[in-house]
Amino acid sequence: MGQVSMNPNTSNLPGGHLLQQVVNGIGGWALVLALIGLVVGAATWALGVHSQNYQHSFIGRRAVLVSGLAAVLIGAAPAIVNFFFHAGQGVR
Repeated sequence: MGQVSMNPNTSNLPGGHLLQQVVNGIGGWALVLALIGLVVGAATWALGVHSQNYQHSFIGRRAVLVSGLAAVLIGAAPAIVNFFFHAGQGVR
């Protein structure tokens, strides 16, 4: 039986460079949206605490935490994908 192998390379197909630019652009927009969510969440949290409104305080705190986690995941996404790709290559 023949052995198969795979070496991913975006430059091997037409449009690979364009696809990489699209991914970079989507990542940039996602970070901007996470920043907006963080700022709006912090403002909601502060207003909720100031007005002693538990519901607004909780929603703002949750928005800050979710936006922060989203930014961490966006930044770590290439490393996570590469980790699992290399872990899969180690399977024999």
